[in-house]
Amino acid sequence: MPHNISLITTIAAALGFGLLFGYLATRLKLPALVGYLAAGIIIGPATPGFVADTALAGQLAEIGVMLMMFGVGLHFSLDDLWAVRRVALPGAVLQIAVATALGMVLAHFWGWSTGGGLVFGLALSVASTVVLLRALEERGILDSFNGRIAVGWLVVEDLVTVLVLVLLPALAGSLGGTYSESHGVTGMGEANLWTTLAITLGQVGAFIALMLVVGRKLFPWILWQVARTGSRELFTLCVIAAAVGIAYASTHYFGVSFALGAFFAGMVLRESELAHRAAEESLPLRDAFAVLFFVSVGMLFEPAILIEQPLKLLAVVAIIVVGKSVAAFLLVLLLRYPAKTALMVSASLAQIGEFSFILAALGLSLGLMPAEGQSLILAGAIISIALNPVVFRVTKPLERWMGRNASLAAKFERTADPLAELPTSVPQEHLAGQVVLVGYGRVGRRIAAALTERGIPFVVAEQNRELVDQLRKDGTHAVAGNAGEPAVLIQAHIARAAMLVIATPDTFHVRTMIETARALNPNIKTVVRTHSDEEAELLRGERAGEVFIGEQELAKGMTEFVLANLAKGGGHHSH
Repeated sequence: MPHNISLITTIAAALGFGLLFGYLATRLKLPALVGYLAAGIIIGPATPGFVADTALAGQLAEIGVMLMMFGVGLHFSLDDLWAVRRVALPGAVLQIAVATALGMVLAHFWGWSTGGGLVFGLALSVASTVVLLRALEERGILDSFNGRIAVGWLVVEDLVTVLVLVLLPALAGSLGGTYSESHGVTGMGEANLWTTLAITLGQVGAFIALMLVVGRKLFPWILWQVARTGSRELFTLCVIAAAVGIAYASTHYFGVSFALGAFFAGMVLRESELAHRAAEESLPLRDAFAVLFFVSVGMLFEPAILIEQPLKLLAVVAIIVVGKSVAAFLLVLLLRYPAKTALMVSASLAQIGEFSFILAALGLSLGLMPAEGQSLILAGAIISIALNPVVFRVTKPLERWMGRNASLAAKFERTADPLAELPTSVPQEHLAGQVVLVGYGRVGRRIAAALTERGIPFVVAEQNRELVDQLRKDGTHAVAGNAGEPAVLIQAHIARAAMLVIATPDTFHVRTMIETARALNPNIKTVVRTHSDEEAELLRGERAGEVFIGEQELAKGMTEFVLANLAKGGGHHSH
């Protein structure tokens, strides 16, 4: 038996045990993810019996992170990121500051150095993108507006972490750490620090610019050329090679993390018409490596910490699950977004993951943080990841409770929000017999354009505040908020409207919208879009007016075109 097959052994053990424990976890109504973490603990060095190769597992986990971040990029366009910048940017930065401060206070209380506290706090402040995506996908809200805010928020967190990872070695000396030669320059002066910062920002900026200018044209073109060969495996190979290759190059030449490099690779490939197919073809591999990622996290865990430091661990979990979430909740409300969005974002952030481990390892190697810090961060990550589905479940009753205590919700949300109400300058004739259009996405825009062309008055109700702001500047009447809440439809003057057109892909609140509209305006006509026949049946059963199914309408349009063209050709097929 050759003794150098540790890679095969590690993959086989990780996937085998992952399958077994993942299955057990799902039977116990827990996410499979918890099973993968448990599998890692079983095959890790901290438990007796078989031990897999930790170093190899770590590298396999890196590939997992790359492929998963690539998948996020494929779903996430620049426009999405730009659309949520006003909430994601300030929100993420402030939330990192709050969580880091909490971590530093705790570390100071334990007698650690300032540098150790800083690394510890930062590690507790950044959530795991991988865990978040899993949670959003399982709930089918990855493409919803709230889902985009959460993903945008995490992309900002990742960018901040990349900066921290590059600057920490440079700052280690002044933070009370030991500065090893392997990390580069020794004896950092004030001038050197600014130089490092400038170089870092320059490198990240250059990478992003290169990806946006060259990548957006080049990679979709390459993908198209490969697709034309008609070979399926070449296409899959091209997608995976692009993901891993760009991620590697970004780290090697620009000092950007693997995860962020892969994310941008996905983002530029999304510009191609083949992005959907690329996402599908790379999915099985992404899933397999995602399992390896979680198993390798489990392998790093030291169960002894549960017995030795239970109170410290409890404090760490409290900061991750409660402290960070409460901070995020309040920040989203301060930025004038609905309580529902605030709950979703805060549930998404109630865990830590891949970047926290990288930060902890760096803090340890620079002599900033004691070894128990890394164990606490790992234990906190595993517990918070396992608790995350529970946190998501708690948001539902909380939402209902806030709905019942309407005055409380109103206090939270409508503190004189100018976008939540129509300006008084809107002429009254535009608010009688008008169309209330819910959602201003791809479908909503086209409907709005057609109404404008024919001079039919309408009011848009849309969740994205930036869009509402823009619409008002362009002279369109619009209200910000979730039309599932009666207050938003009341603001759009639904009581005097002729028709309610629901053009949002989020069919979750359709029934409440229709109920509110009918209660206030019994004669109103309603038009709804939906994706599935089952949903359409349900809505028709509830007398939802006219229901349009995406695929059916497409088929109808194509059929009409085909038949009309054949009729023109004089039916020469009958000869």
